[in-house]
Amino acid sequence: MAADSPSLKPVPQVVAHSVRRERSGIVDWLTTTDHKKIGILYLVTTFVFFVLGGVEALLIRMQLGTAQNTLLTPETFNQLFTMHGTTMVFLFVVPIMAGFGNYFVPLMIGARDMAFPRLNALSYWLLLAGGLVFYGSVFFDPPAMGWTSYTPLSDEAFMPSAGVDAWIFLVHLTGLSSLVGAVNFYATIANMRAPGMGWGRLPLFVWTILVYAILLILALPVIAGAVTLLLTDRHFGTNFYDPANGGSPLLWQHLFWFFGHPEVYIMVLPGFGIISEVLPVFARKPIFGYKAIAASTVVIAFLGLLVWAHHMFTSPSPTVVLVFFMMSSFLIAIPTGVKIFNWLATLWRGTIEFKTPLIFAAGFLSQFVVGGITGIIVAIFPVDWQLHDTYFVVAHFHYVLMGGAVFAVFAGIYYWFPKITGRMLNEGLGKLSFALMYIGFNVTFLIQHTIGMDGMPRRVYEYPDVGNLVLYNRISTVGSFILGLGVLVTIINVARSVKRGPVAGPDPWKGNTLEWYTESPPPTVNFDVVPRVRSVEPMKDIRREIERNTGVPVAEAAPAPESLVRG
Repeated sequence: MAADSPSLKPVPQVVAHSVRRERSGIVDWLTTTDHKKIGILYLVTTFVFFVLGGVEALLIRMQLGTAQNTLLTPETFNQLFTMHGTTMVFLFVVPIMAGFGNYFVPLMIGARDMAFPRLNALSYWLLLAGGLVFYGSVFFDPPAMGWTSYTPLSDEAFMPSAGVDAWIFLVHLTGLSSLVGAVNFYATIANMRAPGMGWGRLPLFVWTILVYAILLILALPVIAGAVTLLLTDRHFGTNFYDPANGGSPLLWQHLFWFFGHPEVYIMVLPGFGIISEVLPVFARKPIFGYKAIAASTVVIAFLGLLVWAHHMFTSPSPTVVLVFFMMSSFLIAIPTGVKIFNWLATLWRGTIEFKTPLIFAAGFLSQFVVGGITGIIVAIFPVDWQLHDTYFVVAHFHYVLMGGAVFAVFAGIYYWFPKITGRMLNEGLGKLSFALMYIGFNVTFLIQHTIGMDGMPRRVYEYPDVGNLVLYNRISTVGSFILGLGVLVTIINVARSVKRGPVAGPDPWKGNTLEWYTESPPPTVNFDVVPRVRSVEPMKDIRREIERNTGVPVAEAAPAPESLVRG
């Protein structure tokens, strides 16, 4: 990409300076096509949905805190369960990764915006529309068929609720949002990289967003087709899923999980990318095995498309099919293990700075490993026959998504907040938030493995007072409130730091990638001059060049010389 100006103005640190366009208030936010503002809209909106989903989870845990509780009716419990699962999957984890991607992918690859800015804005408004349609159902008839909407539970004969239709429209609107966003990510990464940034120098977070986009393009049409067939079954007299009229409920399961299992990696892979950016910065070492981590991302995505039926081990299937999906599930552990060992090797003998982003990243590592191990356990189909639809599966699922993706999201929030706002978050509050979340999460979900092995089924609103079920569930409920308190501490930290936090400067962490080359927050056009990339750590190259040419430490240096920036 050609440079737009012949030189850089002097600034205190390594930063490409641009004239900032003043924000013009709410109209500017409503009509913006700036990828950074759209990224902020994504992050704020999805976090609001995260809080709503968290409140729903706390109500569920309050109901389960004691045996034969009457706090919630069965119908209300099922509605809360459906709203919670749908919110966390469709309205939080997937789109918040798009929020980080929208804000940082153009900055990290040296682009001035996304390839299709108006399409980018459309993707956000479709997401918001989907969330509003779905939550609008609480005012008339919320869905109560579970977030997977299994047929026949969601068929009109069994569930005449209009809330199911709201769920279908949510899937269509958020799916279309993700699909146009994915096309935009792919086009941006493929065509708008800085000079010198080949595929072998792409930041690892950008690699994960690229694979995230490809998985969305492959998986979303399947779920769109599935919910369209469900809609026609409910209102137009078709019988795709009705066994009484020649349909098959298993068809829904195959279509849903062909989307649903890649969806797990759609949610987790960008979190892997965040971890891959955070660890080397705070270990003061290059990432260990850059090519292996990038390649393992692609391999995980490919294998993730092949193992959907391990969610269906209790359905009637030939043994050879069960063995195939079991072995395919085992194979995913190999590229995932490559990532884990490379991350640990990055930390090994590093000059560790125990800042909040690194602590959340370390929390992610420990908890995602537990989720991976329990995933291997339930991938053994005779074991799955015993544990299927018990709280063991609930625990496994939350260790992967909450302990994995959500802790990675919080690492990203603490890592990139200075770039987004120009202010630092409070380290003390950040570490308190992590401690509460880590303790609360493990108190909540670790014991659920035991609850499941004791035979308690999931998706039940009450249970008998037998054995230690009441004690175990009460412990889990207490843990959920500790976890919620930890999230609240981060919300308070963000709210107080947006205006009153210490000024961050352009590069407070001495980062490795190009987003730290700009001001904090970045100007509208991102870069006056686009840096030439010479390695996977372009900011280190720029600092070395400055120190070599000026003899002045980077914190006191003038901007990078024009020869380095323009190449």
